[in-house]
Amino acid sequence: MNVLITGATGLIGSALTQKLIAEGHQVTALTRNVTAAVNQLGDHPNFISSLSELPNLNAFNAVINLAGEPIANKRWSHQQKERIQQSRWQTTEQLVALFKKSNTPPSVFISGSAVGYYGRQGRQPIHEDTDSVHQNFSHRLCATWEDIAMRVDSSKTRVCLLRTGIVLSDNGGALKKLLFPFKLGLGGPIGAGRHYMPWIHIDDMVDVILFLLRQDNCNGAFNVTAPSPVSNRAFAKLLAQALSRPAFLPTPPFMLKLLFGEMSELLLEGQNAIPTKLQQHGYQFHYPDLKSALSSLKL
Repeated sequence: MNVLITGATGLIGSALTQKLIAEGHQVTALTRNVTAAVNQLGDHPNFISSLSELPNLNAFNAVINLAGEPIANKRWSHQQKERIQQSRWQTTEQLVALFKKSNTPPSVFISGSAVGYYGRQGRQPIHEDTDSVHQNFSHRLCATWEDIAMRVDSSKTRVCLLRTGIVLSDNGGALKKLLFPFKLGLGGPIGAGRHYMPWIHIDDMVDVILFLLRQDNCNGAFNVTAPSPVSNRAFAKLLAQALSRPAFLPTPPFMLKLLFGEMSELLLEGQNAIPTKLQQHGYQFHYPDLKSALSSLKL
């Protein structure tokens, strides 16, 4: 299979690229810095620095769109929110335009999104058909991102949307940022810790994408989360146990709002997102519970 990947040097993209290559697939990776990408991924993928290098997508069997400015790296100033949005929307718009220029377009388009699509939801279970959403920045970001991706002609190309939770990996991502205070024995829940933290192990994240790539009857939005989301308090307790550290120092919500402004919604709001459609289609999780997921990582 010949696969085009955007965001191939990110946390998910790099793990996915390496697995696709190991399985014998041909990968073309979009990257802004080819030299750095070669150092990270080796010289097995083909690299392009701009989608304008492609006249169309006829040469590809599949496109996997994971590109985007990291959402939690900087405080959400107006300029940063624009970068977060446009890095996702513009790349997706360019891909949709290339699909339209293709006589024989790829048979599948897998495009990123996040459980932030649902906004703040409290504690009720959230399935892919949940139609009540809270209108915050995360929802608007993901809803527009999904709407753009769905402009691909569904009569020619199967479209899958990845509503991804917190990806747990020992190679970076959100977990790396959480570890420091916990290793010092200063970790704990955020506020009352009642809000949910939908998560997924990096191995399942990659294998879900491969599963959707191969399952011709899969289309639309999928909650890419483990089947057992936990509260923030439970997450803090299990992470502390994995590190053999205490977890009794709660972080007041007002402090996070002072430190991070609007971006604090990522830490203070959550979704009890259930991977209903993945389970209905028969995906079997390697790490269905948080304890086994954490124990598999080098913390």
